[in-house]
Parts: sequence; structure tokens; C-alpha cells
Amino acid sequence: MGIKKSKVWGDESRAVDLALSWAKEHTVSGGDPKTTFRPAEELYQEVGETITPEGLGADEAIRIYNDILKPATRSSDDPMMLSFIPGAPTRSAVAFDTAVSAANVFGGMWEMGAGAIFAENQVIDWIKSLLKWPASAKGTFVSGGTLGNLAALATARHTAQEEWNALGRFQNGRPLTGFKLACASTAHSSVRAVATVLDVEVVTVPVDERGHLTGDAVAHALDENPGVFAVVCSTGTTNSGIIDDVADIVKAAHERGVWVHADGAYGGAGLAAPSVRGKYRGIEEVDSFIVDPHKWLFAPYDCCAVLYRKPEYARRTFSQHAEYLDLTQSSVDPSDFALHLSRRTRGLPLWYSLVTHGTKKYTEAIELALGYARKTAGYIKKSDHLELIMEPELSVVVFRRKGWTDRQYKEWSNRLAKAGDLLCIPTKHDGETVLRLAFVNPDTDVDQVIHLLDTTMK
Repeated sequence: MGIKKSKVWGDESRAVDLALSWAKEHTVSGGDPKTTFRPAEELYQEVGETITPEGLGADEAIRIYNDILKPATRSSDDPMMLSFIPGAPTRSAVAFDTAVSAANVFGGMWEMGAGAIFAENQVIDWIKSLLKWPASAKGTFVSGGTLGNLAALATARHTAQEEWNALGRFQNGRPLTGFKLACASTAHSSVRAVATVLDVEVVTVPVDERGHLTGDAVAHALDENPGVFAVVCSTGTTNSGIIDDVADIVKAAHERGVWVHADGAYGGAGLAAPSVRGKYRGIEEVDSFIVDPHKWLFAPYDCCAVLYRKPEYARRTFSQHAEYLDLTQSSVDPSDFALHLSRRTRGLPLWYSLVTHGTKKYTEAIELALGYARKTAGYIKKSDHLELIMEPELSVVVFRRKGWTDRQYKEWSNRLAKAGDLLCIPTKHDGETVLRLAFVNPDTDVDQVIHLLDTTMK
């Protein structure tokens, strides 16, 4: 069946064939491991103006992208990309993302996207099972952890205002000194960005000698700071992979009527790994939770699952009402669980990959990354020139090269990045420049990583 010729766009068969052929080839071959970003001015000199009244045609568009623009990026799914938190999507998930775009389903309302939303909700149910949450819990998919944290914390603030108003605790439920949220200094940067958007104050709670946020510290902070509506704990900090003392935090917060949100954007995937599941004790009782499947659940960008133990609180926060909407609304509309109405069904690539491979394969892949981190940490502890800063709790390894200056760290990192050997970017730990390796890709050659640490840093 051919593509129907449009009155305006004409015959787009050539444009479609070029784009799909490129996508298929790239899905199979993967990306370029070298760091090759370029200044915008330099790119403009080669590309020029691409948005023109008459258009350049599909052949020229794909040439510009393939020959100039794509080479000026670095694929986050390269197995030797070990900085930030890499992505490692399955090829099946990447391919099905193309299908999601082709289907062009409106995923904000059940009336429009029932079948696709049903599939997304099966993924939400799987995540609920990892959390050991009740069947009544619900959630949706947003673009990333920042918007997931925004949705959860906006819900927490709205819920606190309703409850405080009903109790007569503050005038109109609004603290005179303003709303506050509590988190550790190690919380993800998005938490402070969300606080700015919500116009709330951040109460920074000190961590203990292990780098953990604890229940005692949270209890003290809440007793000293009226108006705290939520505590954010981390189940796998980005910089170090630390899991806070969730059970004790939940106890301290809930005894004081305060919401607990667990940021598992990176580390939440570890719930599927038996070797570390015990570290998440207390996650069963948090009020909201996020995890980014585009990090350690092997989905492509962009995808974050945000879940609520009691979804009615989210509905009261986000449900939109208009003459053209009210007759078609459902109790399972994704638009009720985050600040969105129009949305793509971004949970479907993960659904397709889970259905294709099964959850046992996901557990296997996550356990492999955990094993890579342990093996690398073991090598570092035995080496003469490196020093392990902390035992990895998940799959992030933080270490120092004895005697190196900031400049030496940077030069080493840039040399390996430009050669395409390894992407390991310096970070800070307690003010000191150090290195970190974030393992999530099951196809990473850990022996090659260790070989590079052994041969390029002495």
C-alpha cells in the first residue's frame, strides 16, 4: 500500500524511505563512540540555512543530518560511554520508538489512546510489583526525571495545602514562612530546579559519614522547619550511586504527616536485581516514586515513569476541565498524573522490549552492570596508582588517581574521549576532583575498562 499523495505535501514516499532506511541502519549499527561536538558557528559554516521557503528536499535533508549533524554528537548508548548516566536501549526498544512515532497516538486521554495507554499501564504495573505497592497505585510516563520530580512534588505540595487547610493548621493551608521541601545535599540538581519552579524553599539536610540521608537527620529537620510538605530521598544518587535510608526516612516523615518522594531516576532500576533489592527497604511505603527507563531500564530517550501510591492526590492536582474535555474523561487518563495533556505514548518502547525479552533478561542485564562495578572496584583496591573512594552500592564507581591535579584529570579524560576509547569525565566528591564510572550497559567490556585504567593512568 503506497503513501497517499497529499494536497499540500505531495508524494512523500522518498522522504519516508530515506528516513526509515537511515533509522534501520543506525538501529543495527549503533553510534559513534568518539566525542565530536563542535561549536554552533562551525556547524553553521557547513550547514548554512536549512529552513527555507521552498525547502531543500529530502535527499539534501538526510545528507546534512547524516554527514554533518549526527557526527557532531556522541551516542550515549556506546558501551564505553561511562559518564553521566549513560543510556543502553535494546535494539527492539529503539526500533519500536519509530513505530510509536508512526502510529502518532495521542496519549493524554484514554478515549484517544486506550490500547497504547493500556500497554503503558502494564509497564506501570510491573514497576509497582517491584515496589511492592498496592494494585490501586497508578502512574504515567513523562519525558525525564526533572518533570517526574516536578509532578510528584507538585502533587505533594497541593495535597499538603488541602490537608493543612482542612486542619486549620495554616491560613488557607499556606505556611506564613512559605512552603518548604527537604532533601540531602546529594539530591539530584533537578530537585532544586523544581523548588524554584514551585516557589518553595529547600531545606538541605546533612548526610552521615556514609553519604546517606538518615531518618534521624530528617526528623530533626522537620521539627526545626514548619511548612515542609515533602522529603525527597534518593534510591541511587547520580554522582555516587548511594541509596538513602529509605525506611527510617519514611518513618520519621510519616510520623509528622509529611510526604516522602523517592527519586530513583537512575538507581530505581536496581529494584529488579535480587543482589541489591534489600538496600531499598522502605520503598514499599513512600508516597511517590520516579524511575527513568532511558537510564537503566534499556529504553530510548525520553522516558520517565512517575508513580503515586494514592493516585487520587495527583488527580486533584492535575486534572484539567474544559467543555471539549469533560465528556470524554476517564479515571485512567494519563493527563491526570502529571502536568501534561498532549503527550506521546513514550512508555511503549519499554513495553515492546519487555514483551519481547521478558523481565528475567532485564534482571540479568542489571546484575551484569552491578558485577562490572564490583569487578572494577576490586581492581582499583588492588592497584598502586588508584584509590577507591567508597564501595559501590549500585553500579557507580568513584575513585581517584593518586597525586593527579585537576589538569591531569581533564587531559586524560579528553584524550580517551577523542580517541573513542572511553568516556570518563571528572566529577567532584567533597570538593575534590575525582573520577566516576557509571555502568549500565550490559555490553560494556569491563576487562577493557580495567585495561585502560591500568595502562593509561600510570
